[in-house]
Amino acid sequence: MTTIEQHSGCATLINVFTVEPARAEELAELLADATEHVMRHVPGFISANIHLSSDGTRVVNYAQWDSAEAFHAMANHPGTREHMDKAAALATSYDPHLYIVESVHTVDASAVVDPAVGAFDDPPARPDPESEAGTDVHTAPAA
Repeated sequence: MTTIEQHSGCATLINVFTVEPARAEELAELLADATEHVMRHVPGFISANIHLSSDGTRVVNYAQWDSAEAFHAMANHPGTREHMDKAAALATSYDPHLYIVESVHTVDASAVVDPAVGAFDDPPARPDPESEAGTDVHTAPAA
């Protein structure tokens, strides 16, 4: 299971494949199959998540490895190269990079979603100490 933690020490691969919409599902299935049958059995593998853009023009592989060295060992292994080459052939381009998680943010437990508007309720406005009436942030003009 994917766990995203700041500076966890793992290497995060984010590979964005650009693809013709007619081939997006095929690419996503190929990546899922390769992950299930090959990649997850490679030493250093932690997790992978395959994402398909809503417009069908991108497929993203978000994968975690124990280290950059484990990722590079996998990438240079002939058994895994076969699957990576097939994925590259389906895409019009791809852009793999390793990342370190710099920050993680989660929902504030005190935030309340207003289902009528689909937005978060703002906390009550604080009175402006320079004004008797204060400022209502809900009616302030947009900047």
